[in-house]
Order: sequence, then C-alpha cells, then structure tokens
Amino acid sequence: MTQKQKLQAGELYCVDEELRGELAHAKRLCEEYNATPRDDLQTRRAIMHALLGKHGENFNIESNVWFDYGYNTEVGENFYVNHDCVFLDTNKLIFGNNVYIAPQCGFYTAGHPLDAMLRREELEFAKPITVGNDVWFGGGVKVLPGVTIGSNVVIGAGSVVVHDIPSNSVAVGNPARVIKKIPAADDE
Repeated sequence: MTQKQKLQAGELYCVDEELRGELAHAKRLCEEYNATPRDDLQTRRAIMHALLGKHGENFNIESNVWFDYGYNTEVGENFYVNHDCVFLDTNKLIFGNNVYIAPQCGFYTAGHPLDAMLRREELEFAKPITVGNDVWFGGGVKVLPGVTIGSNVVIGAGSVVVHDIPSNSVAVGNPARVIKKIPAADDE
C-alpha cells in the first residue's frame, strides 16, 4: 500500500516524494491565488478551478487562503470564505451549499499520533470533515479531523469543534457544544 493509499484510508502514513510534490503544487497555486488582485476574477477562478476537487458555479474565496492538497476539497453552491483561512485537506473536506466561513477559520483533516515515538517517525493520520448545507462559521473557528457538521448550523466565533454537531443547532465553545436548537428551514 502506498503512503497516499494509507492516507486516504485514514491509516498512519508519512509524507513521501509523491505527496511532497502534490503539497508543493497546491502551495504554489495558493501563492499565485493570494498574489492575484481581487478584481481579477477570471484568473482567481481559473486557479481555484485547478486547485479544488469540485466546486459549484457560485463561490468566493478571499485571500489569504491555504490548502494542503486542494483536490480533496469539495464545495457546493454559494460558498464564501473570508480572509486568512486554512484548509488542511489531507483527507476529504466536503462543504455543502450556502456555507459561509468568517476570517481566520481552520479546517484540519490532518492529525498526529499521541505516541511520541510515532511522531518522531513523522507519522500522521487524516480523517475527513463533512459540512452540510446552510452552515455559518464565526471568526476563528477550528474544526478537527473526523468531524461531521449537519445542515442549518451556526458555529460561534472562536469555537473548537472536536465532535460531530447535529443539524439545526447552534454550537459554541472549546470544545464546541450545542447550546440551542434552530427550527429546521422547512419548519419555518
């Protein structure tokens, strides 16, 4: 099994030449994107088209933004990312429609073992993150590996999401916890 196959299976892996090359390619595209003027929409869209695995027609990603691989990130329609966000998309990072992300948020599919000996061997793991439709992330939110966030959810500013968040919820804190239920969109 290759290191990339181990990564995709959620097993411990280490970054080899193949993965190092893919990381470097994505970082170059991010650097190019971040250096492109905001009003040069055609160039910015072409870069994101080359970087992202899948995207809807209507999306806007502000600079500065960073992806590890890019191709592991899928975004739906009406996707908006404000400034200074990080997407460690070592594994799948999937966003539904109508997702809004405030500045300085981070989505981290990558993680490192608790065992120091394994960390010394430069082993890491990656677990997917899935986000439903109609989700709003306040400023500075961090989402950790393996989390699923339902639809019609608000994650309060500064929250650290370490566990799944059900649909129709407001979650805040470190670790984030549900503090309020929101009526389902079709109930209103």
